[in-house]
Amino acid sequence: MSLLLIHCLMMPSLPHRIVAKGDERVQDVVTETDLEHLVSLIGGREGEVEWQSLMERSTASMAYKAWRHDPETGPTVYCSRTVFEDATPELVRDFFWDDEFRPKWDPMLTYCKILEECPQTGTMIVHWIKKFPFFCSDREYLIGRRIWEAGKTYYCLTKGVPYPGLPKRDKPRRVEQYFSSWIIKAVESRKGDGQLTACEVTLVHYEDMGIPKDVAKLGVRHGMWSTVKKLHSGMRAYQNARKSEACLSQSAQMAKITTKVSSHGSMNYLEPTPGEEEKGQIPNNKRPNESGIDWKWIVIGGSVALVCGLHTGAIGKGLLLGAGQRFARRR
Repeated sequence: MSLLLIHCLMMPSLPHRIVAKGDERVQDVVTETDLEHLVSLIGGREGEVEWQSLMERSTASMAYKAWRHDPETGPTVYCSRTVFEDATPELVRDFFWDDEFRPKWDPMLTYCKILEECPQTGTMIVHWIKKFPFFCSDREYLIGRRIWEAGKTYYCLTKGVPYPGLPKRDKPRRVEQYFSSWIIKAVESRKGDGQLTACEVTLVHYEDMGIPKDVAKLGVRHGMWSTVKKLHSGMRAYQNARKSEACLSQSAQMAKITTKVSSHGSMNYLEPTPGEEEKGQIPNNKRPNESGIDWKWIVIGGSVALVCGLHTGAIGKGLLLGAGQRFARRR
């Protein structure tokens, strides 16, 4: 028996509670309204959105591009798109859902627990605590999750939800406005062989971390590529681990429970409205003579990029000291 398998068998499962009588309440935590909100943001139906280009990078096994939008009110919305070569949508879906594996690539996550789950719909309520820089307190998240499936496209929704069972505390500071959701599907490889062996992830992320916008935007901008590379390395490590592992974490098992929908049925908003790209509402990276992938966009979680920027020294000491003084007054 391999050491990895022994570790799996001996590893305690993530503490969680299966809901019996509360299934109906839990499954209504994340609804079709949230799914429509995600698709509306991607399709440009939230009104005219002006996107500022942030970055376009690629490696032999990954392509990445990112944008930012500053609404008149509310937190900055980060958008980007990534394509992983030689990866399946199911593997990438499980990777993003797997909280037990996440600390191996996300240095911020220090605590996670499944509070409630619905075995019929796969809906979960999870409790996260993330470590923030030295000049502010850690952050607490209560997140509702659910996955819809249309064909082999996965719509993965996560958002902040109320949870009376855990009252607010002074520390860690609770993040209530949180939306981080993505669409995962197979696309053609950049190898030009016409095979659907690559995986496209389209993600929309915004949250109110209680950090001044100018500090947060600077941190995200400087830490973004470092964060994307960490995420990519984490995904490849997860891919290798899944080749030999005989067990899945509870959260990864829940990722396999999806709500089936039809893009041609009552939820036809899953299909983009004709002419939206032509109106310039969707950032479009496709060049006239480019074959293969129809480039759209994805976002990487801004809070991770912020901390990477702060910890890697990409942001000057003067800004750190100034931010520290500001946080001392408002954290």
